[in-house]
This record gives sequence, structure tokens and C-alpha cells, in this order.
Amino acid sequence: FFVCAMSNSSLFVSDHPLIAHKLTKLRNENTKPKQFRDLVHELAVLLAYEGTRECELTDLSVQTPVTQCTGKTFKNKIALVPILRAGLGMLEGTLQVIPFASVWHLGLYRNEETLEPVQYYNKMKPEQVCEAGTIFVLDPMLATGGSLVAAIKTLKDKGAKKVKVLAILGSPEGVKNVQEQFPDVEIYLAGLDEKLNEVGYIVPGLGDAGDRQYGTV
Repeated sequence: FFVCAMSNSSLFVSDHPLIAHKLTKLRNENTKPKQFRDLVHELAVLLAYEGTRECELTDLSVQTPVTQCTGKTFKNKIALVPILRAGLGMLEGTLQVIPFASVWHLGLYRNEETLEPVQYYNKMKPEQVCEAGTIFVLDPMLATGGSLVAAIKTLKDKGAKKVKVLAILGSPEGVKNVQEQFPDVEIYLAGLDEKLNEVGYIVPGLGDAGDRQYGTV
């Protein structure tokens, strides 16, 4: 289950024991890249489960081996936008839960001097974005919030109706940045940490999620 944090209805931080357990293993500096990737995958599955809770459904008639019955199916299209490269680690786990979702990649990196996001890959078309009922942006770390703000702005400019963020760790500063600019965007976190340090890293955090996934520390 998720609890609303910081008294804001658009922020949801997990209080589930399984997520807390996996997050602790993820933080450990001795966790090797293969296990780190597996944990990111597993946490993405759990976050996607909660993130889709409010998605709108419609009736669907199906034939069981016994009789006809009316079930439920998603009413609108769902899209996933992993922010390259770290967000790729969350993609397969999210697709495991939502295999029918469209996937659009967005390339952003953080300038280490200015801490501002720089976009280097974006093939999304406005007509595709407009068709999606809900778009999930995937990024393991919500640090300064700059990359997520840039991603959300890109989607909104292309006509996105509803955007949600799935992230593993967040900082209060990053959450505030996203919420101030996009108060309608829901944020789902596995954990909310204490603060950012002087170079924009989450404290206590888990280091650089991209480097730890791909062994480039």
C-alpha cells in the first residue's frame, strides 16, 4: 500500500515492507550491477502496480469455459517514457505489468556543472502523445527534478493529457520542483530521502543509478 507524503495528494511514497527490503539492498554499495538491475526491475513492477490503480476501466464481454461474463479492461491507451539511460532499467519491469503499453524513449542527461537537463533524443510525435490516456515517465532518481520537469514539459507541449512519474528514490527538493511546475502530475516513489548534497546527489541515496546498473561507476 502507499501513503500520501508531505501532505500532498499528488505524492505517494511506499510503506510496503517488500519495497523497503528491496530498496535497502539497492542502496548497499556492495550490490553488484546484475543484482542492482534485478532489484530495479522488481521495484518497477511494484511501482507500476500502484501507479495504475486509478486508471479508468471499461466493460468487456468474454466467454469463459463455463459461460459468458462481463469483465473489465483499460479504457484508454497507456504509454511509457523511460528517460535514457537509467530509466531503461525500469522499463521491462513496467512492461511486465502493462505489456500492452506503447514505449517512447526520451534521452536526457544532466550537465554536471549547471545540473540542468540536456535533451539529446526525442522521436515522440504529437499525434501519438495525444492518443494516450495516461503516460508514465520512468526515472529511478528524482534528485533536483530537472530531468523530470523537462520530460513532463516535452510531453505537455505535445498534448499529453495525464502524466504520472514512477521513480525509485526522491528528494524533497526534487519533489517540490516537479509539484510547483506541474501540480497535476502524480509522483510514485519507493522511498523519499532526506535531502540533496552540494553536487545534487540524493542523501543517503544509492549513488548514480545508471552507473550502478551498467557497471560504469
